[in-house]
Amino acid sequence: MWHQERSKHNTNKSRPTFGLCCKEGKVKLPPLKKPPAYLQQLLTSNEKGEPSNYRDNIRNYNPMFAFTSMGGQVDYEINKKGGAPYVFRLNGQNYHQIGTLLPKDNGDNALRPKFAQLYIYDTENEVRNRMQASTSKERKTQLDEGIVSGLLQMLDEHNELVKSFRMARDRYQESDLENVRLRLIGTRSSDGRQYNLPNASEIAALIIGEQTGENVERDIIVENKDRQLQRISELHPSFMSMQYPLLFPYGEDGFRPEIELEEKKDVEGKRKYVTMMEYYAYRIQQRLNQSVVLQTSGKLFLQFIVDAATCIEQWRLNWYRMHQGTLRTELYSGLQDAIDNGDTRTDQVGKRIILPSSYNGSPRNKQQYYQDAMAICRWAGYPDLFITFTCNPKWPEIQIMLDFLPGQKPEDRPDIVNRVFLIKLNELIEDIYKKKRFGKAIASKSTKFRPIPTYHHN
Repeated sequence: MWHQERSKHNTNKSRPTFGLCCKEGKVKLPPLKKPPAYLQQLLTSNEKGEPSNYRDNIRNYNPMFAFTSMGGQVDYEINKKGGAPYVFRLNGQNYHQIGTLLPKDNGDNALRPKFAQLYIYDTENEVRNRMQASTSKERKTQLDEGIVSGLLQMLDEHNELVKSFRMARDRYQESDLENVRLRLIGTRSSDGRQYNLPNASEIAALIIGEQTGENVERDIIVENKDRQLQRISELHPSFMSMQYPLLFPYGEDGFRPEIELEEKKDVEGKRKYVTMMEYYAYRIQQRLNQSVVLQTSGKLFLQFIVDAATCIEQWRLNWYRMHQGTLRTELYSGLQDAIDNGDTRTDQVGKRIILPSSYNGSPRNKQQYYQDAMAICRWAGYPDLFITFTCNPKWPEIQIMLDFLPGQKPEDRPDIVNRVFLIKLNELIEDIYKKKRFGKAIASKSTKFRPIPTYHHN
């Protein structure tokens, strides 16, 4: 952390505290284990400092071993314009889906296996099947069959999720059982602050015959075959491990709602558990003597960040949906809103989900910013200065941080670039308001990303 990122309310200058990474020590998660030697070798640049075939095509290798598919539409066109840094852009609603254990029957032959099915079906030709399953539009060079084979061997040895699916494969090979399901357990008995490497029996269980009446509300039941895809909840502890086995090679647990804060508050109304944003903010930090697989995975790291951001937004939207009464939405919605929206027939007026102005990007949020800006302009006049502040990836703060992990570029670490940009942006605002570099500011209207100071000069 940089000193400028310290918590503002901390008055002890000799011992600053930081909230961005761990909420001043209230969030404490188990450290990620060092990666297997083979994966560490693939993530390391060669002697000339050039990235390996694996790092160049990491977003092509990961889907070969992923258990789930990714929703939304990836924008491939954005990276075809000029020589700008790589950008991962996702359009539409994002979600993860998992299929059946075996591919569907299509007449006399089964369809080609995909995702989790590759761990069970036709494993004698598994490397070839995985190579054929890769149809990415971003491939720069030919994928290395030796790397695919090495990754497969590594996951078989270390990944608990892979071991669970191999267990289902062995049952199919040992007998002609058809009514077999795999239950991916969603509730962990261990404390999420201390253990993140559950064994195979804690992750999954085979169900032979009909499903029991046991409460499996958060579990995922992977059917045999000829069933539809099912969507996985972002609250399942294996949500990210199933989508990114090359980022979590041991099948580590991810976020779940029961992770407790270090300083639990028993007072009514105080939070006791880690939020999803706090969890991912903790995970993406670079720490000494801990695994840096996430930070060194280049384009796959960018995809992971976008995926995590969509999960956080979904978490927030679900909260607004479930707490409409708390937000007193009856003050926002009513007959007047219905008329304004053109719903003049009572049978067309249904239940609405109201997004308050506190939700960034909502209609009420934009309207509030606009009304505030107009009120200031009526009182103080139009702005004298409109300042555009951009980021330089060659800033020494960024370069020094990147040097901790050899072979990294600014586009590989948007978290570092954004943090340095925000620090310098805050310093610019301080120069304007407190140090009065352009004179005294009598009024201003600031948004989170676009501060717009308004000045009055004699």
